[in-house]
Amino acid sequence: MLVKLAAGLEQKVLSQIRQVKGVQEVYLTFGGWDAILMAEADTLDKLSGLVVREVRAIHGVQTTETLVTTSI
Repeated sequence: MLVKLAAGLEQKVLSQIRQVKGVQEVYLTFGGWDAILMAEADTLDKLSGLVVREVRAIHGVQTTETLVTTSI
């Protein structure tokens, strides 16, 4: 998941994101996105809930883009 954060709140927001169940890794980045998260859920519905109700609900998360991986 790619995440844009509010300026000045990065460390506080990343700390809260790390506490979200299902979030496995969090990386601070430079460029168009401020952070990359690796998260896992059993179903797409559960992943959607993680994104919408957990990550996007954190004050300081401005926008997200979720990229779903698959095995081919």
